[in-house]
Amino acid sequence: MVEGRKQAVSIRMNAADVRKVKRLASRLGVRDSDVIRFAVKSMLGKLGPLYDPECHGRNLVPVFVESGGDLLRYFDIDAAKLEGIINGSVPADRRVDRDDIALLALTSAQEPYAALKLRELDSTDRSRSQAELLESLRQYLYAKYVYRTASGEAPREPAREPVRLAIAADHDHA
Repeated sequence: MVEGRKQAVSIRMNAADVRKVKRLASRLGVRDSDVIRFAVKSMLGKLGPLYDPECHGRNLVPVFVESGGDLLRYFDIDAAKLEGIINGSVPADRRVDRDDIALLALTSAQEPYAALKLRELDSTDRSRSQAELLESLRQYLYAKYVYRTASGEAPREPAREPVRLAIAADHDHA
């Protein structure tokens, strides 16, 4: 097939999903195929690093933090398979810790149980909601794997100089 040309693809969908696509298309005033193309393009955008053969290890953390729940549930991916997808043959300095992968898998499969595990890890505050605990997991993983420096540390915020505004006084008031 020549690049840039569209190709017809046949997909199987259950009747309920077809009805939803048709209702959405009708409401938006577009064709069913436009809705399906949008869904595919959106999914490909979110999962882009997964189809990049050079992307492994900690570079895949954002994909699984942001979309992992749906992805792991739909494709029935457990912690062992997730570790293979993320770490594969990655050098040690690029790997994601096995415990963090287990937390990702647990969070996507059983959010209430993952919230309990997170609460055990952070015994300082037991009043946080499940959503707040899951957000803290997100922040923890981003700080540990995405925002870290070459030395392996999370970057420090730069010192901020106070902003000084010079306001010229108008002395010509009479």
